[in-house]
Amino acid sequence: MVGRPSKKPCLVRHVLSDPTGASSCNIQRHRIYAVDPTGQIDLRTTYLNGTPAGATPELELGVNTNLFEDPWNKSQNDTSFLDTEPCNITVGDDPIHIWTSEHQTYLDELIRLEGCGDTCHSCHNCGNLNAAFCCEDCFSVTLYCQLCVMNLHQNMPLHWLKKWDDGYFHPTTLKQLGLRIQLGHSAGQRCCKPKPAFDNDFTVIDVHGIHNVALDFCNCECASSHYKQILRARWFPATSTDPRTAATFTVLKHFHLLLFESKVSAFEFYHCIAHRSDNTGIKSIKWHNLKALKRAGHGHDPAGVSTTKEGEIVVLCPACPHPGKNVPKTLEDISPGNRDDRDPGLSQGWGYFIKESNYKVYLQENASLAQEKSNCVSHNAVNMVDTKSSKGLTAMGVGMVVCARHDMQLANGVEDLQKGESEYLNMDYIVFSALSHFSSIPSVNFSYNIACQWHKKLWHRVSTTLPLWLHPSSTQQFRFFILKFYLAAHVAACQTTFSFNWSPYVGRTNGEALERGWADINRVAASTKEMAPGTRRDVLDNHFGDWNWKKVTGLGQTLLHKITDAVYAEQDHRHALADLEGSIKQSELGAASLMAWTEEVIAWESDHTKPNPFNSQSQEMSQATVHLMLIQQDAKDLEEGSSISLHSEVMPSILISTGLDIENVQRRLRVDNAGLTQHSTNNQQMKILIRRNALQCRIDSWIDIQVLYMPSVACFHATCLSLSDEGTIDETTSCPKAKLDSIKAKDIPLFLPSSICNLTMCDVKLLKVEWSLCLAQANDALKECRSHIRLRHQLLHFKAQQIHGQSLNTRAQKTIQAVEDRFILSHEKYCCARQALTHLSRQLDHVGWERKLQPLKKSDLQPMGDLGGRTQGTAIMSWILHVHRIPLDNGDRFQDSHLALCIEWCKTRARCNQWFEEIQLLLEEMRHILEFLDWQTKWWEAQVTLRVAEQSEDNKGLVAYAKRQAAIHRSLSAKFRALWHHVTTLRLMYQQKKVLLLMHPCMEISMI
Repeated sequence: MVGRPSKKPCLVRHVLSDPTGASSCNIQRHRIYAVDPTGQIDLRTTYLNGTPAGATPELELGVNTNLFEDPWNKSQNDTSFLDTEPCNITVGDDPIHIWTSEHQTYLDELIRLEGCGDTCHSCHNCGNLNAAFCCEDCFSVTLYCQLCVMNLHQNMPLHWLKKWDDGYFHPTTLKQLGLRIQLGHSAGQRCCKPKPAFDNDFTVIDVHGIHNVALDFCNCECASSHYKQILRARWFPATSTDPRTAATFTVLKHFHLLLFESKVSAFEFYHCIAHRSDNTGIKSIKWHNLKALKRAGHGHDPAGVSTTKEGEIVVLCPACPHPGKNVPKTLEDISPGNRDDRDPGLSQGWGYFIKESNYKVYLQENASLAQEKSNCVSHNAVNMVDTKSSKGLTAMGVGMVVCARHDMQLANGVEDLQKGESEYLNMDYIVFSALSHFSSIPSVNFSYNIACQWHKKLWHRVSTTLPLWLHPSSTQQFRFFILKFYLAAHVAACQTTFSFNWSPYVGRTNGEALERGWADINRVAASTKEMAPGTRRDVLDNHFGDWNWKKVTGLGQTLLHKITDAVYAEQDHRHALADLEGSIKQSELGAASLMAWTEEVIAWESDHTKPNPFNSQSQEMSQATVHLMLIQQDAKDLEEGSSISLHSEVMPSILISTGLDIENVQRRLRVDNAGLTQHSTNNQQMKILIRRNALQCRIDSWIDIQVLYMPSVACFHATCLSLSDEGTIDETTSCPKAKLDSIKAKDIPLFLPSSICNLTMCDVKLLKVEWSLCLAQANDALKECRSHIRLRHQLLHFKAQQIHGQSLNTRAQKTIQAVEDRFILSHEKYCCARQALTHLSRQLDHVGWERKLQPLKKSDLQPMGDLGGRTQGTAIMSWILHVHRIPLDNGDRFQDSHLALCIEWCKTRARCNQWFEEIQLLLEEMRHILEFLDWQTKWWEAQVTLRVAEQSEDNKGLVAYAKRQAAIHRSLSAKFRALWHHVTTLRLMYQQKKVLLLMHPCMEISMI
């Protein structure tokens, strides 16, 4: 045979005439070759009904059948099919559409299996009337007595059993029934000297799950070692010394193949097996949908599956407020619906995804609306949303709305995005679709990484674009926040206005729930990106349900850890606030200020349009500004005749400021000189010598004028008195020190008033001038340090992410070292200025300045956000990141210190209040959870009699499943109550301290 199979399907159109001659119709024959599993080529032919012959112009002109010739299609021009009846569409053409009509039947059969069937509780093997056991892994679903089920499973010891009791099946194991596995002998034989496994407990990992079995080793004289006995049973022991765990060869082979095909990790595979032990295995798409309907109780609904409303098959967050369940019901939810027939999924908006048809209509109606640009920082997600290419893609991602405090997906809170995560139209619909289930909740907190931009025209978009059934209640209140991780990238105004850290009634919420959820769901992207839209939504719905259920079962430990940490943190921050307020209240002025601050911060918390007390209103005073002010004062004194100048050109302020400048040049020269090595070039050494000579001439001229204003320094210069400590490097700043007894320009002491005021008398005016200049110099040095910290952090980050190769790394390191040298100089500059202020304050009786200008340690020089492994709410930020300035006189000193202290008090108060609120929120959430589980237990108990099936076997299944679900939720409630038994005392302790957030349930959601 010559040629190859055609890669394209062959479509031939024929005209079939009616024998009566009344009319004719088109028949389309669709042929395609495929390779079957055996490697043989298979020809598949399908006949489809076409349009009337007269409606197709091409058929009237004739069709050239040679266009469809294929060398492998030997029956290309065969017309024998004209004598047969045309075939209808087969099940394989649209399986989902055809299966949907049997949706309810499949669900009923699944629930029927929850019952004991049509048996009369007699053993299928021996007829014993006490039959109560059924195997989940065997083919038979009939009941057996205990003796028979153990005999049947002598060679199948890793099957899962269930026992009929209290009207439903309870999980049990063969070990609980008394089955023991004997190694080292043939099946059914017992060893005369059996040796049980350690602690009579042995773990076996199998494809079916993780089993705890009763295992006996052979202890005969000729018995092999324990690990060999395990290997001969086709189990792989975890260790060769006293093994207590083993994996079956079957599960190892299964993992081996799965590793090659899906690249799954051993960790993920193990957790999959562990969940299989709880009957949460991976099954087909239809199975996922049926199980979701079944667990949501729609198998017990007399009206059937077709009446399921949007969002009714999701796993709800029991800690969030649900009207009518764990909080009083005040308003009915609104849930519209109409059928979406285009590529339908099975859920049709019943789960986490929005109903597709309504969503697409909304997007089409508002497709022409342009999105405004960001006026915060340059958010590429906002500004470049219209430039992204989505050609050939149905979606470029999903928008999601979750519970911000408990990391759980919300019903109807997920949908596709066409232009990226920041398309406002998409997010508006997704957010308010999820909120439609919480329309009676009075307060909602939104957290969004671009909330500062999204909220601006939100209500205008809601009123003009959203359908009426999605409009929020007019009584609801909304607040907007930015996720804590993204907050630092926004402008300063956003960092206080939209911060969780300083807002009331949010506790220690961080809004980062979505980021934790993405870590779990991103792994399925590779498998869902090429799925059909409906199937993809159903698969993601199933993953979201699994995520929510894991969160529900883990809420007991999660909330227990949170409230334990919160109690200790609240005590620490309460004591810190009390200490701060105690020091402020020591004076009447401080107590009055504290009352004014309280009124100001409460006003801002209730209305963000009021002045923000967390923002500083003061401006830093630089050294240049202070120098200008001193020169202006000298000019004024000259005009008034009150100034006595000892030099015609150099005033006292110029003398001191020039001296401070010379000290800076000396420090810089010492650093550069220390950088010279024995391999330095002549050019490098020449530059240092030129700078040293110029500095020497400048110092000589300055000393000549200094002697006029400070005569006593002449003897100090003559004796070469050194005021510096011994050593070459300052351990605090890493800056080279001036060498003792050195006559080089970089080491000559200048003897400014601050350095000799404790040794000799100095003019008070000179002391005041140096005080003012040193205060400004300290502020300048701190500003430089903050700038160098940010620059160094950015350079290191850029180097780690972008720089590769030895050459580029060498250049980058040179740039970083240059910044590091400037950093050292700024640090040394601050330390020298602070040392001068310490000496001057004793002569001028200045106090209180040490609170603002603290000793600067290397541990304080950390970038913003580097809090030593702690968070904003728990760590104390380095003082240099929020210090502003020290005032110049008493009046200005009070005003500036007043503002700085106000900001610090506001932040301390916010931290204390938030930890207190966190405790109250956790207590209320615990109450919500217990009430929700109790409500869900009663709801399932009510489903027992809600629907009556025609057959008794179906009724048994309905009753058994409802009882089993009620028992599951009852046991969860009992487990959580036992974990939280000590919380009752804590609730009584805080009962008298409730704040507004407990009286008005609040929903906190996060979206991205």
